[in-house]
Amino acid sequence: MTTTPAVAPGLLLGIDIGTSSAKGVLTRTDGTLVAEARREHATATPRPGWFEHDADAVWWDDFRSLARELTAQVPAGESLAAVGVSGIGPCVLPADARGRPVRAAILYGVDTRAVDEITEQNERYGPEEIIRRCGSPLTSQAIGPKLAWLRRHEPEVYGSTSRWYMASSYLVHRLTGRYVLDHHSASQCTPLYDLAARAWIEERCDEIAPGLQWPELVWPSEVVGGVTRDAEVLTGIPAGTPVVAGTVDAWAEAAGVGVAAPGDVMLMYGTTMFVIGILAKPLTSPRLWGTAGAFEGTYCLAAGMATSGAVTGWLRDLTGSSYEQLTSEAGELPPGAEGLVMLPYFAGERTPLFDPDARGLVHGLTLRHGRGHLYRAALEATAYGVRHNLAAMRETGAAAERLVAVGGGARALWTRIVSDVTGRAQHLPRHTIGAAYGDAFLAAVGAGLAGPRDIAHWNPTVEVVAPDPAASAVYDELYGLYLDLYPATREAAHVLASRQRADDARSRDA
Repeated sequence: MTTTPAVAPGLLLGIDIGTSSAKGVLTRTDGTLVAEARREHATATPRPGWFEHDADAVWWDDFRSLARELTAQVPAGESLAAVGVSGIGPCVLPADARGRPVRAAILYGVDTRAVDEITEQNERYGPEEIIRRCGSPLTSQAIGPKLAWLRRHEPEVYGSTSRWYMASSYLVHRLTGRYVLDHHSASQCTPLYDLAARAWIEERCDEIAPGLQWPELVWPSEVVGGVTRDAEVLTGIPAGTPVVAGTVDAWAEAAGVGVAAPGDVMLMYGTTMFVIGILAKPLTSPRLWGTAGAFEGTYCLAAGMATSGAVTGWLRDLTGSSYEQLTSEAGELPPGAEGLVMLPYFAGERTPLFDPDARGLVHGLTLRHGRGHLYRAALEATAYGVRHNLAAMRETGAAAERLVAVGGGARALWTRIVSDVTGRAQHLPRHTIGAAYGDAFLAAVGAGLAGPRDIAHWNPTVEVVAPDPAASAVYDELYGLYLDLYPATREAAHVLASRQRADDARSRDA
């Protein structure tokens, strides 16, 4: 007979910093949700292909605001047991020797400024050798080229830089004073981290980013310190409360929905779409990312689209409509949006193309198509991208036996379309509120209040979205057109991307 673990005293605080919002939760040690909160924030795009966050105005201020709101809801007589954090990544936040930012953070793979540095590092270390040793190809997602870009293009900033942080590690620093980075986040720091040795490649660190201090490597659920008295004043979190290292948001979310066994795959619906497959052993592919997992001894094969919710948000703003209006109109349309196929490459594309100069496309437009058609085409484009990435995983040798849908974008119409396009059922857990819930779970594990397998009690499956065979048959044909459109328009897209950069340069010089 299965029994639910006894509830230990204390509450858990989890806070995640996303691309366009920050979210926080307060839970009990059995996973019961006590409170949740959210803050919206902006992402700066000072030039085409650049995406940045002000670490203090976005990351830290959102954290402080959420922490104060949530700690105020701790019931009388109860206390916080531990804190977990996560955030977008991999990012580069340059900071001085005291951990104070010296410029805005350069964000993850959507930021494509370091194209030349990617080429140079591939030539220096060899693409095959980079994949063999680091687990992933060198792309706009990688940290090495971003650090090289900073050194080359902003030498004064680089000269003031002693440390660098990601979103989660910066929050940990502000809370505890520690300079650490979790192994999973480090495994996305290509070509600077050895996946098998679980260590920095010191000679490459010295060559690419000389003079920098490198963070101590820990595991996401490892307690790295307690909240300082200064941080208590700013956040309301009692001094001494244990803080775990945290990790990149998608991996925190995977931990929080029980994606932990080989064959489990998480589909993370958000501003971008992220896909994580759990492996029994490490696998590598030039079209995907091979990484360390959230728990020691685990491995992952990951994929990520450069946009998903970003395109639907763009359409909402462009049309002046609400998501509810657009979803209602799109839901009335048949599969295929009455003859539209969209390429969702509005910010280039990450896996499996790794093409920062890919561009968005809507094919088949006529005067009778309206905003609902475009919205449905955008949802379907994300679904085609998911199918493309799942196919790349399968070709690499990774099984995709159980799909779990999570994230703020995991809405009824969108998940149904993804299941219809992929032909695969999706499991929806009780809580799909994002990485913050996984942060709370990692905090519970680190504090010894839960084990990795206890997530089955925290967050069981409550719904299964099954594919409709008739809709899947339509999408099978349209998916072939989707695959054909990119190579057919790639050259034109690259020319247009080049013109966009030239136009931006002229506007800056004017």
